[in-house]
Amino acid sequence: MEKSIVAVVKYEKPYESVRKVVELSHGLDHLPSKAKVFIKPNIVFWTRVVNFPKWGVITTSRVIEDMVVLLKERGIDDITIGEGTVTMEPKDKATPAHAFESLGYKELNKRYGVKYINVFERPFEKVDLGDGITLSFNTDIIHSDFVVDVPVMKSHNQTVVSLGIKNLKGMIDIKSRKLCHSADIEKDLNFMVARLADKMPPMLTLLDGIYTNERGPSFDGRIRRSNLLVASSDVLSADLVGAKILGYDGSEVPHLLNAAKNRKRPCDLSDIEVIGEKIESVASRHEYDFQYSETGDGSLPLPLAKMGIRGVSYRKYDLSMCTYCSLVNGLILSAIRYAWKGEPWDSVEVLTGKSMKPTPGKKKTILLGKCMYQANKNNPDIKEMIPINGCPPKPESIVKALHKAGIRVDPALFENIDQLPGFFMSRYDGKPEFDETFFKV
Repeated sequence: MEKSIVAVVKYEKPYESVRKVVELSHGLDHLPSKAKVFIKPNIVFWTRVVNFPKWGVITTSRVIEDMVVLLKERGIDDITIGEGTVTMEPKDKATPAHAFESLGYKELNKRYGVKYINVFERPFEKVDLGDGITLSFNTDIIHSDFVVDVPVMKSHNQTVVSLGIKNLKGMIDIKSRKLCHSADIEKDLNFMVARLADKMPPMLTLLDGIYTNERGPSFDGRIRRSNLLVASSDVLSADLVGAKILGYDGSEVPHLLNAAKNRKRPCDLSDIEVIGEKIESVASRHEYDFQYSETGDGSLPLPLAKMGIRGVSYRKYDLSMCTYCSLVNGLILSAIRYAWKGEPWDSVEVLTGKSMKPTPGKKKTILLGKCMYQANKNNPDIKEMIPINGCPPKPESIVKALHKAGIRVDPALFENIDQLPGFFMSRYDGKPEFDETFFKV
């Protein structure tokens, strides 16, 4: 059997490095002439309020422009860049528009005629992925002739890694995204994500590892300057090599293991030829997990447990917690941390996602989000229910619920939620390797 080719190169120079990795991978050898091409970057988050560390979070504009130039050299004129960015308000159109302009896509339009779209302003189409799974995909990508999938190389706190296959989750509508975070223990997030690339047009996957992200996918991860590019015309092969570079065998990444089984392929790289840099010379372990500690009161993230916080249990998120509750989860934990004054709270438990069940004996049970409320609203083990409805939950509702539970969090943290990403910039201040010009055109 002919092996899939995956190219690994070090990023050294604009244009030249992207050209090298694409040519080594033969990733555009099957690009149809006059093709309609769809480029899918990774813009997982954006805010209009403050600057924030985009490195390792968002695909660099440098790689996107270089890819556009390569396509133009091959006579491609119909190029669309599209993404479905997560926002606190799902109907928010201004934030994605601001992201596209800030990242230079408007300039790409002027220079090269490239179109750019927010997929939530475009039609979706139901796609049968087999085994009773139907998700709604953006029609522009489904009906393109060729796709260039350009994710950031990240580890991910739910899916271990986020690479080419996972990046396509940004092409499905909100209802489908929530369905991916089902409480079904068999058809879970990894089961669903494994199928996202199955009905795509011919595709080049180009992993942008100029900056990589440990404990991603967002700005609260630990970002590294890694200077790597990985490319293949086979998305699973690219992802298996990308995972190995991040420190994980394919068998350790459930959605890649599922994808390999679906495609009747091994996940040990035995049917892949890696050219360019050797994996072992560029690999660096990127932890994906956040550690939690069992305390006398239940469970807490390890940093909170080490502070001696008592009287509140906040169990570790599971695969059923969708992106929209994830946006506020870290903020709530930070608010609890700052609210701690040394006196234990009154046996409070916070439940998230869709699967968690209350612990008998807890005095107050906070149900975060519409899904958790629906799952437990009639549970007899709850003594005092404090629901936070909404999808996503509104910041003011979160503050009200925590106050009702006796946890006097600072409302200002939630009132200025858009300011939070800016605090993470201080980690990288004065470090020349973290260069904002990678996100300019």
